[in-house]
Amino acid sequence: MPASRWTLCLAKILEHEGGYVDHPSDPGGATNMGITHKTLARWRGIDPWWDLPKSEVRALERSEASAIYKALYWERCKAGSLPAGLDLAVFDYGVNSGPDRAVRVLQALVGVVQDGFVGPVTLAAVGKRDTRALIEALCDQRMGFLQRLANWASFGRGWTSRVSDIRATALSAVALQPPSQTEKDINEMTIFEGYKTYIVGVLMLVVGIAQSFGIDIAMLGEYSGPQMVMEALAIIFLRRGLKSELGKG
Repeated sequence: MPASRWTLCLAKILEHEGGYVDHPSDPGGATNMGITHKTLARWRGIDPWWDLPKSEVRALERSEASAIYKALYWERCKAGSLPAGLDLAVFDYGVNSGPDRAVRVLQALVGVVQDGFVGPVTLAAVGKRDTRALIEALCDQRMGFLQRLANWASFGRGWTSRVSDIRATALSAVALQPPSQTEKDINEMTIFEGYKTYIVGVLMLVVGIAQSFGIDIAMLGEYSGPQMVMEALAIIFLRRGLKSELGKG
């Protein structure tokens, strides 16, 4: 049975987060598998958060780290409702810079209210966009944000490598999805069908006019010339009327 998107995305996150670190330039302080001291304390309901010994951060097990990631980041970003590839890009952005920021950036890209919560409106807007283009734009915006941070000098190289890998992995996930009929495909089919209607109408008009002048053409039935002309005009103008009404809808 193939691994779920959640499992694959979490594995990629943990690949970048690594184990226990306590870098003096990192505002998150002591961190293990990407889970900060403060996040772990709040997850366990310890207040103030510094009452949780750093040794607990060091001893954090993967099962608890996974539960934290799923509840506070994956589900908070509604990543499981996003297209494959975009789920990873948003999830990792949320882990690295906060889920609220990741979601608001996504909402800005799809042109909906930036309230920080992924609901039906946001998901519908995402569904109308090209997933690859959204991933590219999200990663570009993320890099721009990271480059403006005060600790870019210390972590910029690592962040750049991380975002580059997430971008590539996310785009690869899109490529692995089964092909679907895009809006462009649908529009092209509609246009083609419309042209066929006009072609038939024009053909009938030509035959009708010919029959009106005494040229017998039986290929389109036993209509008289004037009847054929009227049928042709009805088809052409009905098609135009339908197209006009659909355009207003």
